[in-house]
Amino acid sequence: MLSFDPRNNTERENYKLLIGTIVPRPIAFVTTKAQDGTINGAPFSYFNVVTADPPMVSISVQRKNGAQKDTAQNIAEQGNFVIHIVDETNVKKINETAATLAPDESEIAVAGLTEIESDIVSTPGVKEAKVRFECMLEKQIQLGEDGRASTDLIIGKIVRIHLDDSICNDGKIVYENLNAVSRLAGNDYAKIGDIFAIERPK
Repeated sequence: MLSFDPRNNTERENYKLLIGTIVPRPIAFVTTKAQDGTINGAPFSYFNVVTADPPMVSISVQRKNGAQKDTAQNIAEQGNFVIHIVDETNVKKINETAATLAPDESEIAVAGLTEIESDIVSTPGVKEAKVRFECMLEKQIQLGEDGRASTDLIIGKIVRIHLDDSICNDGKIVYENLNAVSRLAGNDYAKIGDIFAIERPK
């Protein structure tokens, strides 16, 4: 077995080891609103559930040369955002939103996605997603070493859940109808494959 001391690796070496082994990763497509009203949209695969009581999710937004990305800055300023689950029907359009644009350019418009008004938060979502979570900012934590922030860890409290009728059956999610996709490494994505069950011990 190979063993590594991450302190002896470059950031890129650690990055490749992490994204290649922690798979598959769910993808959050996050919409935020800038101060000038521009709607920003970006996908993040450092994303997961934090707790169900109250319902909270987390996204980790890596900084570029120490500077906050638009998503983290907008969330800090507005205090809310919308998370969407990426699926087979929208993954190509959402991939287009990963392009680097000026802060006053909307990735939503560039990708041809459709804005839809939220019920509670001021940030709109996108109509093309089968799942939307309206979130209020619970906590934003700067992470890094040697006094240098490299990441914004954002925890959001879900205040409204929107689900497409086709994916919900008696309060349970039908995986086959959601068709969520996950992130691997490089340009690779994965679909949900064979599903199997193992009974948990009592």
